[in-house]
Amino acid sequence: MTSPTKILQQYWGFNTFRPLQQDIIEAVLANKDTLALMPTGGGKSLCYQVPALCRPGVCLVISPLIALMKDQVENLRKKNITAYAIYTGMSRKEVEQTLQTAGNSNCKFLYVSPERLETRLFQEYLPALNVNLIAVDEAHCISQWGYDFRPPYLRIAKLREELANVPVLALTASATPEVQVDICDKLQIADAKKTAWSVFKQSFERTNLSYSLFNEAIFITKIVDILSKVQGTAIVYCRTRKQTREISDQLQLQQISADYYHAGLTQEERNTKQEAWINNKVKVIVCTNAFGMGIDKPDVRLVIHAGVPDCLENYYQEAGRAGRDGKKAYAVLLTNAKETDQLLAMPDIRYPSLADIKQVYQSLVNYLQVPTGGGKDESYDFNITEFTKKFNVHPHNAYYALQAIQSDGWFVLSESVFKPSTVAFNCTKQYLYAFEEKHPESEPVIKSLLRAYEGIFDRQVNISEKTVAYLVRSTPEKVKEQLTQLHNYKIIQYQPQKEVPQVYWLRNRISVNELTIDMVAYDKRKKLFKSRVEQMVSFVENTKICRAKVIGNYFGDDAITDCRICDVCLAKKETALDNILFQQIQQSILSVVQTAPISPAALTQALKKTNKKHLNEVLRFLISENIITQNKDGNLLHKK
Repeated sequence: MTSPTKILQQYWGFNTFRPLQQDIIEAVLANKDTLALMPTGGGKSLCYQVPALCRPGVCLVISPLIALMKDQVENLRKKNITAYAIYTGMSRKEVEQTLQTAGNSNCKFLYVSPERLETRLFQEYLPALNVNLIAVDEAHCISQWGYDFRPPYLRIAKLREELANVPVLALTASATPEVQVDICDKLQIADAKKTAWSVFKQSFERTNLSYSLFNEAIFITKIVDILSKVQGTAIVYCRTRKQTREISDQLQLQQISADYYHAGLTQEERNTKQEAWINNKVKVIVCTNAFGMGIDKPDVRLVIHAGVPDCLENYYQEAGRAGRDGKKAYAVLLTNAKETDQLLAMPDIRYPSLADIKQVYQSLVNYLQVPTGGGKDESYDFNITEFTKKFNVHPHNAYYALQAIQSDGWFVLSESVFKPSTVAFNCTKQYLYAFEEKHPESEPVIKSLLRAYEGIFDRQVNISEKTVAYLVRSTPEKVKEQLTQLHNYKIIQYQPQKEVPQVYWLRNRISVNELTIDMVAYDKRKKLFKSRVEQMVSFVENTKICRAKVIGNYFGDDAITDCRICDVCLAKKETALDNILFQQIQQSILSVVQTAPISPAALTQALKKTNKKHLNEVLRFLISENIITQNKDGNLLHKK
């Protein structure tokens, strides 16, 4: 077995691990089930990548985020490490090809979305994969008491029965103590084989990150003011897609380099915007929470929230994208009374009634035309905007009702699934030669496909119309037309790229009268969500406890101390009075008021070099102790 340090040096160029990384890796290599609670940017991926490379076999990585899986696979391949991914939206043929390749090659990492785990196809190929480690990313998703419960994660326990001797590494950046216990419990194998988990928790202390909060009626004015004072790249998080565009446009009008980003953009648009920001061509990315997962940009100096997130888990993860390089950074939360009122109303919106859920379910199966008794393991294109208009359902009601049905394990709703264009030849080579003679205008495209994509004559292959257009010196639009013509001639099977939300059914469709939801668990989730909202509102209204300490305590880090750099700590520092300073200000006040009655405004003017907060604090004390009184005109008198 190769040593972890050698692997780290060979592939990442580092000589030492970050805190806790080596301890976690050693526990995994000792075949111990391990839970790693590491803050955003703490280097979680290395904790499974290094031990997996230390010994033979494949590391099975379970992740809910398609974009994150693709980024990880791409980054590993850049290091000449073989990695593949299987996720919602891939056809059966694509999944089968990936599993065959992973089992018959030097594949080291196979990223899998959780809903794929119990499919017959995956279980059929599982024994051939030689799995050496199961890494569960975003492990808090397995707990229905957490903030981001995803039912397909519960399938991992069944997977463990097939791989009983393979250790599990569960990774998360944000889990409360209750959720940490639930993760270990849900990922446990059969009772007879239960073993103690190795649990590693990194401190939630971020000594370089300053948290602050401002009450602002209009956010954009404060955002411009902050951006003018903080150098370097920034993220501005918004609640809605519309808001991202509006704020981005307003920043550009102020000559601030900005762009917007949300899940409604095409994959190409998102990639272009993301790359421009990562490469410092754009200073500010204004986005929804669709942005940030898996993006490794250590030099972000500022994260602004234009509105209050619905829980501290989300806020901590998003704010934590600032200052990963260890240098001074700022997390600014903008709020107002309207924000907190809307947040307190969210539990009833997020958890609709059973009657509303059933109505949305009936509308959904009608919209998708899923037959009763069918649908299992099928994926359907789903346009929620079209759906809500067609069936006259309020978008909020539709979205959260769908989330409720999803949480009960009926289907998986994926907001954005990108399916690249594919081509497969349908004819023999002899027939193709004859076709080219009759249709010489098609020959350049056909030849380019055969030369650029190895194996395209034997199987379906992902292609890029842009690449083909470059090879034939044409435009992507004309290439698409020619590919469509070849498809109509049945020379090829051409499927243009798609990028639409998908509904992937985990069970067969039943009638709406048979639809049941576990209302006991549903009501408990609603109660816990309400508690998280109240915790978030408490964080917003807090003026006495260090903000970093509030966050650390929420996640069970009781050892965290005052950060001394958040707005609460700075306010305390500013108003702190030691005895010597108190006595000095008291003598100054008494020396002024003992000669003659004086108004409070005149006293402030007379002692204008004294800190106003300190002056008022000492004055309040003197009045409360009856050392100074006020006459009927409101003037101050020294009571001798």
